[in-house]
Amino acid sequence: MHLATKLAAALLVTICATAPVYAFAADPTGTWQTTTGESRYKVSYCGDGTELCAKLVWLRKDARTQENLPYLNHYVVKGAALAADNKWKGEVSYAGDTFAGTLTMTGANSLKLNGCQGVFCKTMNFSRI
Repeated sequence: MHLATKLAAALLVTICATAPVYAFAADPTGTWQTTTGESRYKVSYCGDGTELCAKLVWLRKDARTQENLPYLNHYVVKGAALAADNKWKGEVSYAGDTFAGTLTMTGANSLKLNGCQGVFCKTMNFSRI
């Protein structure tokens, strides 16, 4: 019986250890806010229903965000296709330029956007709200 108890405990530990992996494979759709709290984006499926798009839906009203007013209610990420577990690749539009972009779920309620044009890259982190 002692061996059976150890096996059951090992199985329970294994299940608990893998549970965060399953929870981590969360759906990226929803509303996300930058960690600075300056802007919010609505992430949804688009295209054939498997790609991701993100629309700027809210900006905090202050001098720093005024340059982004033309992008309010416009898609800034279009057609990001699933490239790996919790990672989508597509295009990021900003200031009239298009960048190669990657959306990566770094946790059930955290998301990272990385956009690059040539060697120039920018990363933004988001929290689900």
